[in-house]
Amino acid sequence: MRKFAALLGFVAVLAGLRAAEMLPVEQQVAEAIKSPKITVVHFWAPWCSTCRSELASGGWTAFLKANPEENAIFVTVWQGPDGDGRPILAKHGVGPQKNFQLVVHPNPSVFNDEKMTAFMGIPVHSIPATWIFRESKLLYALNYGELRFPVLQQLVQDGARD
Repeated sequence: MRKFAALLGFVAVLAGLRAAEMLPVEQQVAEAIKSPKITVVHFWAPWCSTCRSELASGGWTAFLKANPEENAIFVTVWQGPDGDGRPILAKHGVGPQKNFQLVVHPNPSVFNDEKMTAFMGIPVHSIPATWIFRESKLLYALNYGELRFPVLQQLVQDGARD
């Protein structure tokens, strides 16, 4: 039931949000999630200790390798002195995979008046956050805390079967 309610909320938000109102980075992701393949959209910041912990665990590298048919888009948000984070991703083996894409949200910081609070009309309250889509449908949203990769793998498998 929660999955259905989340989907209805997402559809209602997108119905009211015209492409012209979305930032180019949102339009780019909205286009990518139309795929019949699973697309994992992960919000992160290079300065975020939890985000760095996820990378250091090797989970993202293993996930990308184990799921070459699925797409992963990292959205760098709330940037700091490390910019878009490419060096940090490269240090942990994330980036050269064919099923990986990095996009950068233009928001300047985490401060309230500059902070990104929504993406494609969906609220973003904390990072890291991970959303799983197929054919523009939000299947699952993991909106806080360090990602558990066996859980992500299970959700991706379940989403591919729906």
